[in-house]
Amino acid sequence: MSMQCAVRQPGKAGVRSEARRVHTCEAAACRADLSLRLGPIPSTKAEDGDPLDVLIIHDAATYPGLVLTCKPIGMLEVLQSSKGKKEQNDRVFVVPDRSPFERDLQDIRRLPSRAIQELEKFFEATNALEAKTLKFLGWHGPAKAIKTIKKSSL
Repeated sequence: MSMQCAVRQPGKAGVRSEARRVHTCEAAACRADLSLRLGPIPSTKAEDGDPLDVLIIHDAATYPGLVLTCKPIGMLEVLQSSKGKKEQNDRVFVVPDRSPFERDLQDIRRLPSRAIQELEKFFEATNALEAKTLKFLGWHGPAKAIKTIKKSSL
């Protein structure tokens, strides 16, 4: 499964109606030398009522408006709590389809443990700013990510 991912200017959130087109709204820095772009997957609806969250892992510089064909490599199941309310808020990870660096990254679970820990710390830090706590329920491979995307498609 491939999907179109479009890079947006950091801080500019937005979703178009084209299926599987991702417009990233913020950049994420990770000390594990991963370059991430966050955004929603339009035409999907996650359990929290919002579009599925996606993170594009890419080693090259990008610019606003760039459209990348990406493939899912896994997901992180997350239970998010805020003001006594709990909801599932999973993160799907994708890589550009034709990038030499990411070509070898087929499954998010194959990242070094240090990178996995840094990703979890990043999510905890960004959610702490919104007074939300997270419980990580598990890392899953591309098959689960694809199933989740298909299940969430509108």
